[in-house]
Amino acid sequence: MSVSTRAKGFKARSLADYVARELDPLIAARGFGEASLLLCWREIVGARIARICAPASLQWPPQRRAKPADPSPGKRREKTPREPATLVLRVDPGFGLEAQHLAPTIIDRVNAHLGWRCVARIALRQEAIIPATASRPSPGRAPKPDAAARARAIEAAEGVAEEGLRDALIRLGERALAGPSGAPGDA
Repeated sequence: MSVSTRAKGFKARSLADYVARELDPLIAARGFGEASLLLCWREIVGARIARICAPASLQWPPQRRAKPADPSPGKRREKTPREPATLVLRVDPGFGLEAQHLAPTIIDRVNAHLGWRCVARIALRQEAIIPATASRPSPGRAPKPDAAARARAIEAAEGVAEEGLRDALIRLGERALAGPSGAPGDA
């Protein structure tokens, strides 16, 4: 007699099945009918566009009520076609104009992916886009520049008469002369 560890009718399921079930209510709350627009954004619009913007939500216009047609018993009521949505994009600050120029391309690619004219307009919301591959920078202060960089910055700002402007130029100069790592000579 053999002992089976599997119950009859049991079928292994992928993790994606469980994740999709948990994500569906969150995605629906943002107006998306499916997760593919969010999960495949880079493949849909391309790497260049995906670097500067990401979908935030789909805003659907209010559904119009259809006027009751002839109440003949044999006729079916025709559905009114659904108005297309507005795709709200989060756009990296400074790239709003570029995203606005790319809007027709984005709309075409999204609609081609979804297979119907789902999106008619795009609304832009400026917000920093952090790529999934990038780690978040740790909060903290930049290291203090060394004395040599400060001396060079003071010397460069010597001819400025206004004290507030001179101090700001010195702070800017010492950081610029110290370079990205804070070491002198990196600039």
